[in-house]
Amino acid sequence: MKPEKPLFAFVFPLLLFCVNGFCQVTNSFDSMLAKKLGADEYGMKYYTFVILKTGSNKITDKAKLDSIFRGHLANIHRLADRGDLALAGPFGENPNNYRGLYIFNVQNVEEVKKLLETDPAVKSKLLEPEIYPWYGSAGVQQINDLHKKIAKTSF
Repeated sequence: MKPEKPLFAFVFPLLLFCVNGFCQVTNSFDSMLAKKLGADEYGMKYYTFVILKTGSNKITDKAKLDSIFRGHLANIHRLADRGDLALAGPFGENPNNYRGLYIFNVQNVEEVKKLLETDPAVKSKLLEPEIYPWYGSAGVQQINDLHKKIAKTSF
């Protein structure tokens, strides 16, 4: 009686076959959505990524701080509703003084700087931005619409 070949003896050649590009993974490519979102052939596009760090201004007046950050949140919603801001959110405590991030649906850094000037927390130097080009999924732009469907309350 011959010993049975281990499963690996059958799976390994199939794996090599797939790694060499002969196996294809199919997806449900939506050309109209890709065009609408400005996606390239990989489903990606360029954005501008902004890290917000603790700024140089040290305001201690609680009422003034509350007012500035209410304006900061209102501005985030306004930019998101216009389609300029694809994603925003705060960071947890960290040693780099990173406070939050923005991913702008804008490639032009000068335009992003103008948009940042509309943020009361940036304008008052409570937050200071670091700006970088970023290449990510064109689908990131749809996060705001999805978020509206899952959030029970708003800020």
